[in-house]
Amino acid sequence: MAKRRLLVLFGSQTGTAQDTAERVGREAKRRHFLCRVEALDSCDVANLIHEPLVVFVCATTGQGDPPDNMKMFWRFLFRKNLPAGSLCQLDYAVLGLGDSSYPKFNFIAKKLHKRLLQLGGNPLLPVALGDDQHDLGPDAVVDPWLVALWDKILALYPLPPGLEIISPDMRLPPKYTLRYLPEDSPHPSSDLLQPAAPGAAPCELHPFAARVVSNQRVTAQSHFQDVRLIEFDIAGSGITFSAGDVVMIQPQNCPEDVQRFCQLLRLEPHRRFVLEPTEPGTSLPPLLPQPCTIQDLVTHYLDISCVPRRSFFELLAYFSTNELEREKLQEFSSAQGQEELYSYCNRPRRTTLEAMWDFPHTTCAIPADYLFDLIPRIRPRAFSIASSMLAHPERMQILVAVVRYKTRLSKPRRGLCSTWLASLNPEQGDVRVPLWVKKGGMKFPADPATPVIMIGPGTGVAPFRAAIQERVALGRRGNCLFFGCRHKSKDFYCQTEWEELVTKGFLTLFTAFSRDQEEKVYVQHRIQENGKLVWELLNSGNAHVYLAG
Repeated sequence: MAKRRLLVLFGSQTGTAQDTAERVGREAKRRHFLCRVEALDSCDVANLIHEPLVVFVCATTGQGDPPDNMKMFWRFLFRKNLPAGSLCQLDYAVLGLGDSSYPKFNFIAKKLHKRLLQLGGNPLLPVALGDDQHDLGPDAVVDPWLVALWDKILALYPLPPGLEIISPDMRLPPKYTLRYLPEDSPHPSSDLLQPAAPGAAPCELHPFAARVVSNQRVTAQSHFQDVRLIEFDIAGSGITFSAGDVVMIQPQNCPEDVQRFCQLLRLEPHRRFVLEPTEPGTSLPPLLPQPCTIQDLVTHYLDISCVPRRSFFELLAYFSTNELEREKLQEFSSAQGQEELYSYCNRPRRTTLEAMWDFPHTTCAIPADYLFDLIPRIRPRAFSIASSMLAHPERMQILVAVVRYKTRLSKPRRGLCSTWLASLNPEQGDVRVPLWVKKGGMKFPADPATPVIMIGPGTGVAPFRAAIQERVALGRRGNCLFFGCRHKSKDFYCQTEWEELVTKGFLTLFTAFSRDQEEKVYVQHRIQENGKLVWELLNSGNAHVYLAG
């Protein structure tokens, strides 16, 4: 009898591919496979040669790029010196998640499938190309593909005699057991931020707790949008960055939401617990201290403000003691109920916490052990760095538009990270934000003589502020900026800074204030009006053009 073990590996940027990979893992457990679900960069790629059966679930990001948590795997897999037959023992299947409105639709999944084939792997099925643009989303492709996949896999690895597929009516055990500590047990100080190894740059697993130096509103009070210029002190962090780089920030839930969540689930915020994996070999969630309080778990880890996915309702249905609620939850988790779920959740951007509020009988019956299966972790948010180390050593600034908008729900929708950042007041003591830096996609020219044309309407100007500061510090002229906003008097960010640089001859500035006159004027109109200059810079100056939204 061949060993029935399956490895599910995912490359995920926003969490969708991870959610789908977990679904494959659950279906494998129902078919009595020993199954691990891991991010591609968490597994040792060299061990692939010993794996009999692997399902890859991967998203495509940006312009056909691999997600961050599979970049190392990607580099390894495309090494020239890998022998052609090295994966001949591997049965595999690739499930891609993409968006057909992008030119490089599902590029990573297609390229991965082809490369595994080159290395001698045996594909069980053609690559699945899930599409966000489909009315039913990626599930339109994923659902039938998974049915075909299990047919193939069970033909190769039949169920052991006497075992049946575990019925979908049966609830699977949770990933972890939450073991409460006695109230009187000693309290070791649990620091939520584990420091990085000495000399190592901060990263997702070891962020740097940067002190907020200032948090200044840069739009007029009368303007509908609140935009902040926030400065962090990064002295002693080992962080370095250049123009075009991105800072990753790990946000947290607001105290009111944390309190409401604990009330709904009847959890005691100050209870302390340790996590124990249900199955040996399951790693503990990163960034969660052991022991931990319920308050810390809900504040820093559980993403209770994200729009819940289909898998959330599927699991929730198992806990429901109320027939009406259970029927609705089952409808939301069925293939037929996806239209309905979309208009309940996605269209109005209803949060996980609000959905729980709508199913009160079910929510108060959720066992704490299942919180990690039910709710994903809070993901870090990316911001363009808006300053240069040459102009502001040991400091970093970002330009943040506070996300707030209306849907048909009575309460306005708020961005988790921007709302939290805007609420931080450095005058009220030592305020810290966990962050680390990632290389950005923009590279500015090394040759000082190359002119740069930058088009940055709104907060899109952030990376160009960093670039202009950097270039001015190096004495480089030839900086041309097209900036657009609504009103000169209300949202013209960094106005005095730009005007000073124009006076000193370091900057050519073109502005478009769309609402300051009858007919709307945008940056593209200013580019057209100055077409002669733009062409001259491109044609004879070999200028580089940059655009950020």
